Amino acid sequence: MNDLISRLETLKAQRDAVVLAHYYVDGDIQDAADYVGDSYYLSTIAKNRPHQTILFCGVRFMAESAKILSPEKTVLMPDTLADCPMAHMVTPEYVNDIRSAYSDLTVVCYINSTTETKAVSDVCVTSSNAKKIISAIDTKNILFIPDRNLGSYLQGFFPEKNFILPNGCCPVHDNLQIEDISSIKSSIPDALVLSHPECASDIIKVSDFVGSTSEIIAFPAQSAAHNFIIYTENGVAHILKKKYPSKVFHFPSPPPVCKDMKMITLEKAVHALETMANPIEVPESLRKAAQKSLVRMHELAD
Repeated sequence: MNDLISRLETLKAQRDAVVLAHYYVDGDIQDAADYVGDSYYLSTIAKNRPHQTILFCGVRFMAESAKILSPEKTVLMPDTLADCPMAHMVTPEYVNDIRSAYSDLTVVCYINSTTETKAVSDVCVTSSNAKKIISAIDTKNILFIPDRNLGSYLQGFFPEKNFILPNGCCPVHDNLQIEDISSIKSSIPDALVLSHPECASDIIKVSDFVGSTSEIIAFPAQSAAHNFIIYTENGVAHILKKKYPSKVFHFPSPPPVCKDMKMITLEKAVHALETMANPIEVPESLRKAAQKSLVRMHELAD
C-alpha cells in the first residue's frame, strides 16, 4: 500500500495532477486523494484548481462534469466503467417531451445525470445546494430529474410549485429498508437517524436529520449523541470514524454499497496516471450545451 501511495505522489508531480475522491470510494483511495468530498465540492475543486490533469476517483458523470467545465484539462478515471445507474434513468427525449407540454417550466437536473441530459436542462443541482437553487427559480413548474426521491423531498419545501418527477432513483439508497432502523433502535433507542434525501419517503419521515453526504458527515460535530444510524453509502464510514473516534456509527445490514464506486482502487489510480489511458472526452457541441446548466448551478449556489 505504501509503495502505491509513494508511486502516486511521484506521478502526480510528473503529470501536474490533482487526485479527487468521492466519499463513497474505499478508504485507502480517500486517504491518498488530495481532496475528498461530495459531488458539488469536487466539481468546484475540479473547476478551480490549476492542475493540468485531474484524476477523478468517482463515477463517470463526475469526471464528465469536470471535463465539461474545464475542457482544456485532461480528466482521467481509474476505471471508466464505473458509472451511475440513476444517471441513465432519464433521457433527453423524456425531457423534451415534458418541456413541450409546459410553457412555464424549468428543468432542474440532479448532477447525477448523463452529459446528454444536462445538455437539455436549465440548471444542475446537487443534494447540498438544490434548495438554494430552486429558491431562485421563478417558474411554477419544475421538472426535477432523474431522482424521484430527492425530488419528492425537495417538493415539501416548495408547496407553491408543481414538481414533475420521473421514476428514477439511486438503487443503493432506494433499496434501504425502514425495518433496519427499528432493529437497531430496539437495542440502541437513543441512536439518531441521519439519512440522505435519495432515500425513500418513509425513511425520510423517521429521520432525525436529512442532508447531503457532506452534511451528514458534519452533523455529529454539533450533536451530543453517541450513536448514529447512517442511511447512505457505507463509504462515509471511513471519514466518520476518523473525525469522530469516540462516536459509534451503525449502518443497515447488509451495509449499502455502490458497486460502481467500489470499482475504483488505488492500483487502478496509479495505472491511470502511469499510462494516461482512457481520458474522458466530450464532443464540443455537446459539452457547450451541457456547460450552461453546470455554470448556472455554480452561479446560483456559490
